[in-house]
Amino acid sequence: MNASAHSPVTIAVAQLNLTVGDLVGNADRIIAAVAEARAAGADIVLTPELALSGYPPEDLLLRPDFYRACAREVQRIADAAPDLTVVLGHPAEAGGLRYNTASVLRGRGVLASYHKNLLPNYEVFDEERYFEAGAAPCVFECKGVRFGINICADVWEPGPARAAQAAGAQVLLALNASPYHMNKQALRLQVLGARVTETRLPVLYCNMVGGQDELVFDGASFALDGDGSLAYQAGTFAERLDVLRWEDGRWQSTVRIPPRPLEAEVYAALTTGVRDYLGKNRFPSAIIGLSGGIDSALTLAVAVDALGAERVRAVMMPSPYTAQMSLDDSREMVRRLGVRYDEIPIEPAMKVFAELLAPQFAGLPADTTEENLQSRIRGMILMALSNKTGAIVLTTGNKSEMATGYATLYGDMAGGFAVLKDLYKTFVFRLSNWRNTVDPVIPQNIIDRPPSAELKPDQKDQDSLPPYEVLDAIIEAYMERDESPREIIAAGYPEAEVRRTVAMLKRNEYKRRQSPVGIRVTPRGFGRDWRYPITSRYQDEF
Repeated sequence: MNASAHSPVTIAVAQLNLTVGDLVGNADRIIAAVAEARAAGADIVLTPELALSGYPPEDLLLRPDFYRACAREVQRIADAAPDLTVVLGHPAEAGGLRYNTASVLRGRGVLASYHKNLLPNYEVFDEERYFEAGAAPCVFECKGVRFGINICADVWEPGPARAAQAAGAQVLLALNASPYHMNKQALRLQVLGARVTETRLPVLYCNMVGGQDELVFDGASFALDGDGSLAYQAGTFAERLDVLRWEDGRWQSTVRIPPRPLEAEVYAALTTGVRDYLGKNRFPSAIIGLSGGIDSALTLAVAVDALGAERVRAVMMPSPYTAQMSLDDSREMVRRLGVRYDEIPIEPAMKVFAELLAPQFAGLPADTTEENLQSRIRGMILMALSNKTGAIVLTTGNKSEMATGYATLYGDMAGGFAVLKDLYKTFVFRLSNWRNTVDPVIPQNIIDRPPSAELKPDQKDQDSLPPYEVLDAIIEAYMERDESPREIIAAGYPEAEVRRTVAMLKRNEYKRRQSPVGIRVTPRGFGRDWRYPITSRYQDEF
């Protein structure tokens, strides 16, 4: 019998922001979504991958008590939804084995369970460490329509969707915890479009939303009809519950939220990451060390947009090398944003350290040691304010600096969360300009000035780094695409700059290992998906 001959089925897509390990809180949020779906007349509620536990639970998944606690909450959700079908993502243990599972809850029990077939073990994913792979398809019926289930990575290869089709599925439901990076949604639509073409199965894709440490989930849930056309598109970076109807062999929905410009999308990822990192870890507020430069300015704008001005404090710590323009621009920016602002000159501390170390440095010329002392004095002040108030220090370094080591350990790297850690310097400028089109909160002087650490007279970043347009392109090719120096040089980049950049990148792995966690927005960040040895004698191909 054709699917179009069946009664309409109403499905609620629960695009939820969940917290790793908060099993009771996550279950409460799912139960609230079930109640909302019931009020909207839904037959089925579809949740994201591992919705109950949050994603990724990491080594919580090695604890037997974690699975017992999950089982209790699965039953509580089932008891709260006796009249609906809930497709729930959760960790499960069966026969001594652990699975990434989607259970079909109905009538206060588990009607069926599907174990994720394809366990990703690349990029930010480590699922082979925790789970056994399932092998069997899962198809359940609701009002005469047969629904198959896939979980996230399952839809990135043909096999699981074809297995669901062979088992009689007429519609495919996909539970996802797919983290954001730039241009990710276009890739998802391409991949799911391929599955639809292969199987002719229409698909409903439900994705998680919110920040979890360095990962940010953008939601962007969607549905494709059997001909591959887009029938439903949710918004990004916001919780929502959308109700679709499966009727006459097609999805019925009026929700088609257009994509944002890339800059708006990345900015939303950053604000989501900051808001959830502070909120889920219960930090009352944030402190940012302003410098008068573009990185700290953008970090401040993101923090205020994420948290509100009342929860953000800016501290300017001028030295004798700080330009008056830096002070003026910082004062103007905090005036525009309305945050608390303090100035703490560090020259007295610089003199104390100079006197303290003079016997040790006797006969040695001044060098970066004295420059780094300034940064470390500032880091110490920020951390003291953090300890005293409970606020978290947001660091301001960008990806270009993290790659080359153009940052000071225990200085400007001191803090708890790195907002711009995965943004190249060139994109920092691009994003700052975009933010000013919304509301000009960053003084134009900050954007126009040549970048400088201001740790010695007339210092400029480009005194010790290649031009950022060249530097960032080399880093992206080497770090994100794994191109060899020989290939990068062949693409037209100066050999001297390639050699210098790659040498800096390799030399500074020890710094990155000690840097705070930061928000991932590119396909490969300096975090879960970058695992290079600190001690290594590998020689690249030149």
